[in-house]
Amino acid sequence: MIQFEGVRAGYGRREVLRDVSFQVAEGEMVGLLGPNGGGKTTLVNVLSGVLSPMGGRVRIRGVDLHELSARQRARTLAVVPQRLGASFGPRVGAVVLMGRYAHSSWLGGYGPEDERAAREALTLTRALDLWDRRLDELSGGETQRVLIARALAQEAPILVLDEAAAHLDVARKVEIYELLKTRNRAGMTVLSVVHDLNLAALYCRRLLFLKAGRLALDGPTSEVFTEENLTEIYETPILVAPHPVTGAPQAHLAPGSAGASGPG
Repeated sequence: MIQFEGVRAGYGRREVLRDVSFQVAEGEMVGLLGPNGGGKTTLVNVLSGVLSPMGGRVRIRGVDLHELSARQRARTLAVVPQRLGASFGPRVGAVVLMGRYAHSSWLGGYGPEDERAAREALTLTRALDLWDRRLDELSGGETQRVLIARALAQEAPILVLDEAAAHLDVARKVEIYELLKTRNRAGMTVLSVVHDLNLAALYCRRLLFLKAGRLALDGPTSEVFTEENLTEIYETPILVAPHPVTGAPQAHLAPGSAGASGPG
């Protein structure tokens, strides 16, 4: 579904992604992790078409990403950004309806089916009561649920999220990832940037780690989520133990441990 082939990308002359290659198969739910500044958001910007690669190729379903029109991309891939580019105040209903762009008529109108999809998406994210609210009146967590609803309303087979759980409290984080898990089991392919190591290990069967713009690790969660790997990537001692209910590996910081400055 998603193929990165030796992708280099950045801003101006500053290269952020350096020769990144990986594939995400149809039906996978993959977590993208790594230290701050590692290139995770840049990778999402490349996938969304906002940023053109300096080198390499990105393919979606075997087609070069930049050969797809905006409407074709929207039918194939939905993106939830980490934040809005600017503060603006349309009604929530109008924002979620933007996700129906790929399904609207060439004249740009939205019909009853579009409104149904938008309301259903807001119901799934527990935000339908916000339909008539202005976006600039919402809290960070409410805004995040609206942006996820907008992406779900696209009804695209691939969903890419840049920190889907940002600004959400613990209960809402679980709700969103349970929703993503349900959609994934129904066939949706999910690639999600996650800063919460334990959340990623609980919900993603495969993890990618970016560090300093390069792909540092790629593999099944059960194999790559280890004390040695995490300590090396994050340069601080991290212990790993099984979750008491699910058995999934979970990370625990070890402040004050010997070598707390990390490996050299």
